[in-house]
Amino acid sequence: MGVLHLNKASFDQLVAQTEKPVLIDFWATWCGPCQKLTPELEKLAEEHPELIVGKVNVEDAENVQIAAGLGVNAIPALFFYRNGKLEKQLVGFMTKDQLAAQLGL
Repeated sequence: MGVLHLNKASFDQLVAQTEKPVLIDFWATWCGPCQKLTPELEKLAEEHPELIVGKVNVEDAENVQIAAGLGVNAIPALFFYRNGKLEKQLVGFMTKDQLAAQLGL
């Protein structure tokens, strides 16, 4: 499926769905670790079609509200949802394999 770029409406809709697990990355263009994480997320999405991977750019004014509501205070911040519920929060760069292990994929 690839990585989805989300806004407030698509974020809410994606998290509410319960069919597939969802991994959301909060990022910014000025963040070096965020830039390194993007290809790892793309590989993870490619290797795990059962996982939906989305990205929320915290530089967009609309998306700042999402991040603030979730208490994001460092990026990259990864939020993993399963069955519509937040299951795990991770912060910082990780390789595809480290992410898969952390998420139990």
